[in-house]
Amino acid sequence: MPKPIVVILDAFTVEPSGLGVPPYLSTYVRAAWSALTTAQPEADVRYLTIDDVRWCLAGGKPAVDPPLSDPLTYSATTNRTQAVDLLHRADRVVVIAGDKVPSVHLHAVNGSLEEIARAMACVRGQRILLGPLSTYALESPAEYAGLFDAVHTHTLTADGLAGGSRTPAAYGMLRKERRDFGGLVAQMLWRPIAELELYRGCTRRRFCNFCSEPSKSPLVVFRDVSDVIEEAGQLYDAGVRNFRLGQQTCFFSYQHRSEDAIHTLLAGIRDRCPDLEVLHIDNADPLAVAAPVGLRIAKLVAEFCTEGNCAPMGIESFDQVVIERNTLTCTPEILRRAVEHINDAGAERGPGGLPKLLPGLNLIYGLPGETHATHIANLTHLTNILEAGLLCHRTNVRQVRAFPGTPLAEEGLPGPLPSVEHFASWKADIDHGWDQPMKERVYPHGLEVPGLHSYFVSDRGTWFRRLGSYSIQIVERGAAVPVATDAALRVTGHAPRLIYGERLAPAA
Repeated sequence: MPKPIVVILDAFTVEPSGLGVPPYLSTYVRAAWSALTTAQPEADVRYLTIDDVRWCLAGGKPAVDPPLSDPLTYSATTNRTQAVDLLHRADRVVVIAGDKVPSVHLHAVNGSLEEIARAMACVRGQRILLGPLSTYALESPAEYAGLFDAVHTHTLTADGLAGGSRTPAAYGMLRKERRDFGGLVAQMLWRPIAELELYRGCTRRRFCNFCSEPSKSPLVVFRDVSDVIEEAGQLYDAGVRNFRLGQQTCFFSYQHRSEDAIHTLLAGIRDRCPDLEVLHIDNADPLAVAAPVGLRIAKLVAEFCTEGNCAPMGIESFDQVVIERNTLTCTPEILRRAVEHINDAGAERGPGGLPKLLPGLNLIYGLPGETHATHIANLTHLTNILEAGLLCHRTNVRQVRAFPGTPLAEEGLPGPLPSVEHFASWKADIDHGWDQPMKERVYPHGLEVPGLHSYFVSDRGTWFRRLGSYSIQIVERGAAVPVATDAALRVTGHAPRLIYGERLAPAA
């Protein structure tokens, strides 16, 4: 008798605290895998991406001519050619989807509601939704009527598959259900980098008006250090060699900014996973980084993590009016001290030529209180950081989104603000006046960057990167190098958000 089939359909997720777009292996995918293999140990659990489904529904024909890469069908699994048939034969399908923040990826396009609905039309079995899209489904039930039999906003467990859930399961329960990930990783045709969650909730006393993280957990709940190390070890045993401690609001605030806990965590992962290739962090509250303990924690990160690491910090706006209006808490002075701490600890270059740890900055336009003076304040303070000789890994500039359940969503977005009309030009100001000069400083002409691999081919050339937190993209112009080719490049030029390079001849 054939095994029953259950399917995980990954339509990708993007949150302030976590990235679920390949090559990132999200906590949602792993929770679904564990829940399904626990609930139906006899089942054949298949992992698909929305790219697999697009490929099949398009008749298996590439949308672009080789050697160019197609972002709509890029992230293939071993199940690509059977994707629609698997959906049709599955007893259960768990769809993982949803953006909490707007995002654009060179090699991926998150599944739209229309695409997900088209995929669900192929399903005869139970249809389950997991991830941020569940919050939108609960907010607008008429729009999603009939699409899903159960929705889970945060986590998935074996006992609750059919009933849906609105709150995350206890970490102890998730630990108890966690299974071997070898069968999951084997279905991926890329080298994954696994997101590891350290805690839920936000450690700030006052929450930013736009932030969706407190709704995940009103109270801060930390995972045990041993639990995180154990999960890293299970992933390592499954073949994963790249990790990011990123599914939380602030790495520096783990266990209430405990140096001992963070030292034990980082040292424990390095001991359990001796041949890992990447160990990075994500998300850092500048209030924690600017504190005296923040400098000491940054030094631990520089010591135990791999180079090219980034600690993104949300100043969101340098405009004092916007800061006060949206309870942002961080001031330009605090942000500057946090940037200095990260530079003091991590600006030294590692053996691969990249700084060990640098800050990243997040800016948001469209917040209540914004005026033309907001953009001037942002440019002024960024220029001050640049002129001080400090280093910054990357800057993320986006427009605000009011996620359901946040104070901003409840009060409503303000009427048309200046950034509605000027966002493109304001972002260009930051790209060319701040980001490109910073790229020239961090990645000077002639710098040799080893350990890269080609991952995308466009009409601009071949794109190379390392795995890790916001890894720098290096484009070899006019080249068409097969995807997954290992290479070292020498920096030849700079642009906003990327650099240019030429491949070095392999060592004799």
